[in-house]
Amino acid sequence: MAATSRPLPSRRIAMIRPPATFATARLTARRPRAEDAAAVFSAYANDPEVTRYLAWKPYERVELLADFLRDRAADWDRPKSPHYAWLLCLRGTDTPIGSIGLMPDGGKVMCGYVLAQKFWGRGMMTEALTYLVDWAMSQPDVFRLWAFCDAANPGSARVMEKAGLTREALLKRWHVAPNIGPEPRDCILCSKVK
Repeated sequence: MAATSRPLPSRRIAMIRPPATFATARLTARRPRAEDAAAVFSAYANDPEVTRYLAWKPYERVELLADFLRDRAADWDRPKSPHYAWLLCLRGTDTPIGSIGLMPDGGKVMCGYVLAQKFWGRGMMTEALTYLVDWAMSQPDVFRLWAFCDAANPGSARVMEKAGLTREALLKRWHVAPNIGPEPRDCILCSKVK
């Protein structure tokens, strides 16, 4: 007897459009620009300690960073962008000290972030992440926001938890941090769901 096929129910795809700018108590967030490359390079993108657990190595050339920032700026003009990135600046300035981004995938949204080392431990990234968690979870089509960090980076896990995410799992051999080596590393997964 042959199996009959029924059409699958249509999957509702989340169409989110984050704000181009936002502000917290101490930060403003704005779209990146290629001309930010020199400031981003000197603030954090060439720092091996800042990039230690990230998926990218420290930038050695400002020109390559300018290309990356140009691509992230162009993402905002794509109708179904896979990536929305903001540069974070201290309120009252236009000089980037970090970056935060959302990567939508249907009703799930992944978040990633990086902050200049001299601003670590001050709760600034928690402010920015909290804003985006609250914004994303207020969108009707978003049912899950998640982020992960290297298991050896407890400070990043604390940022996620203070921003309202719940530690969900330890993902074994999940992510390669090329600054440490070629082997996949364990990661802490945190999320907020509705």
